[in-house]
Amino acid sequence: QVQLVESGGGLVQPGGSLRLSCAASGSMLSIYTMNWYRQAPGKQRELVATITRGTRGSTTYADSVKGRFTISRDNAKNTMYLQMNSLKAEDTAVYYCNVEPVGLCAGSWGQGTQVTVSA
Repeated sequence: QVQLVESGGGLVQPGGSLRLSCAASGSMLSIYTMNWYRQAPGKQRELVATITRGTRGSTTYADSVKGRFTISRDNAKNTMYLQMNSLKAEDTAVYYCNVEPVGLCAGSWGQGTQVTVSA
């Protein structure tokens, strides 16, 4: 089973930027469709962005982050990223990376990384 470890969260002012990383071990990320989710206090976990499996992958975004966030994957580094620009207070949440099951390979979740947007 693939193991995922997120990093890059922190405290940032409104309008600032952060880049989250999701490093994988145990399997090649290119075989998976991958997602970034987030969960704010008292709210349900929300799908933020998706990149489909393959050499390049296609991307989709939640309306709330479209035009501000960019999901990408570096297959050579076996790492997925979420570039977050023009951050808003409502982006504050714990962000999780996820791989969807494919064939006999199970899905997996990272442990989460906190992003706080505050002045």
